[in-house]
Amino acid sequence: MAATYDLSELKSRMQKSITSLRDELGGLRTGRASASLLEPVTVEAYGSRMPLNQVATVTVPEPRMLSVQVWDRQMANAVEKAIRDSGLGLNPMGEGQIIRVPLPELNEERRRELTKVAHNYAEQARVAVRHIRRDGMDVLKKAEKDGDMSQDDARVQSDLVQKATDAAVAEIDTVVAAKEQEIMQV
Repeated sequence: MAATYDLSELKSRMQKSITSLRDELGGLRTGRASASLLEPVTVEAYGSRMPLNQVATVTVPEPRMLSVQVWDRQMANAVEKAIRDSGLGLNPMGEGQIIRVPLPELNEERRRELTKVAHNYAEQARVAVRHIRRDGMDVLKKAEKDGDMSQDDARVQSDLVQKATDAAVAEIDTVVAAKEQEIMQV
């Protein structure tokens, strides 16, 4: 089946890349506790790796504390270990089925590391948007070559694809700048 050109579908795919970036940035720790902080954590449970939210409930009882209520008491140690090994710099404390996760104060060095991670996520999103742009341009070139579209129409459509790409990249830059400001805020 030949690929067809659809600008709204390209824009939709670009928007999904931006949404994915926002989800990834939501998991980056700032000065405040957020239940989304533990979303990337996976737990070795029942013979497979599962997202933390499938074996426990995460709540925010205090601004600098997360509380993880494990549904199965036997999973508590595995959940505690998964949080500790997640690379988020957290030190959970188990109390039966409830695991308390205090959030340490972010120092300047850690804030700079987190902004670098945020910029890496943003670059991945930009690359994804550029790939989507390339896919759209390839379809336009093929349509023009096959005679399905005139040269002028192809040029107009490729300009529209470029404008959509520029808008998506600008939105990515805005999102990451806001996150960087949030991280650096003391």
